[in-house]
Amino acid sequence: MPALNLPYSIDEACRLGEEIYERDIRAKVEKDHFGEVLVLDIESGDYEIDENHLDALTRLKARRPESVCYALRVGYPALAKIGGSWGKRYL
Repeated sequence: MPALNLPYSIDEACRLGEEIYERDIRAKVEKDHFGEVLVLDIESGDYEIDENHLDALTRLKARRPESVCYALRVGYPALAKIGGSWGKRYL
């Protein structure tokens, strides 16, 4: 499998995505979109929200084909779960 030539490390992309979300987006979307998926272009700050991750990503990529995307579930500590419950977010 060929190596990807990404402009950011995964850790850096996640850090930037969380930073932009907390600073610029969270207060605007959390009340009306709780539990939906938000896909964010970490370079432009542009984003899409949908119940379906792929639909949000597809719309964002249609506008910004070269975007570097970060996805999260609004109001939850993770985008998806593997068994069990969502649990609580502890700060």
